[in-house]
Amino acid sequence: MSVCLLSRRMDTYISTADPSVLFCLGVTAAFGIITFYKVKKNQVEKKRIFARDLLVLLLLEILCFVTLKSYVGLILFSMACLICYIYLPVQTMLPVDNKAVLITGSDSGIGHALAKYFDSLGFVVFASVLNKKGPGAEELKRSCSQRLCILQLDITSSSQIKEAYLNISEMVQNTGLWGVVNNAGILGFTADGELLPMSVYKQCMDVNFFGHVEVTKMFLPLLRKSKGRLINISSMAGIQGTSELWAKQEKHLLENLTPDVKKDYGEDYIQALKNFLLHMPVHCASDLSPVLDDVLHALLAKSPHGLYTPGKSAYLGLCTFCYFPLWFYDFFMGKMQSTKSVPSALKASEAKNKNT
Repeated sequence: MSVCLLSRRMDTYISTADPSVLFCLGVTAAFGIITFYKVKKNQVEKKRIFARDLLVLLLLEILCFVTLKSYVGLILFSMACLICYIYLPVQTMLPVDNKAVLITGSDSGIGHALAKYFDSLGFVVFASVLNKKGPGAEELKRSCSQRLCILQLDITSSSQIKEAYLNISEMVQNTGLWGVVNNAGILGFTADGELLPMSVYKQCMDVNFFGHVEVTKMFLPLLRKSKGRLINISSMAGIQGTSELWAKQEKHLLENLTPDVKKDYGEDYIQALKNFLLHMPVHCASDLSPVLDDVLHALLAKSPHGLYTPGKSAYLGLCTFCYFPLWFYDFFMGKMQSTKSVPSALKASEAKNKNT
């Protein structure tokens, strides 16, 4: 038995010296050198992701040749190399070349940061704001270059959308508009569906959906002329409200509730919902660089992705909602909220069940 075992080990050792093995090692080295060069050339890419994927590729190669015959390993390795190369985020980026970009919702949050970032990179930025005389617009005027143009644009106003289109068309003329970043959005009072008045639903749809659709339809001719990019941003807390705003919305919500519904839920429950909104920044990262880098990649990469989920563990919530049972998603979201935020009627029902 010992002689047979030794013989098999020698066969395995000899097979690793097969020319096909050496060829694959050479391919690995060439692949690594090319990819490192592309990463160095494109500083916007994420080098940690590249290092992780290259390590996975090398481990897969070792697994192929340790456990399988060389020709089988060669096929698997070639397929893995191709898949990994396609998956790697290292791509050729187009030059900025004073490309013109419209960013909606630049008063604050992600839109404000995008306007500053793209201006610093050399883009011609059209930063649309809800209030042209507000603090966000004034800050952009102070901190950005003369290329940046601030536009008054309420995306729920058809007249303001058309006026912005005419102004931008006159400025870009024959070059067209390279990018439209639909970023403007609102985060309404997060509460149970029964509690929210219809005005909240209508406002949410007007801003977060119909406004984006109308802006897109208006500016598509300019995008076609430049063969540019359209980017839609959806964020759970990209433009956070103030404590005064949440207090005002809470008051509006309570005023529109019927006595029976108000009794079943209880004001303590609604107060807990507002407290969750006030403490939401605790769950949000202050570093917006992952978002900025992904939007830049979507604008300039020769082969942009169809979906980006920037931020640490950002994809986790999306996967949980799409691929897991609803009860698991409810449990996941419940952990983010206070355990005391339970409607009064439900508390009474649970207490009654315990007594019986």
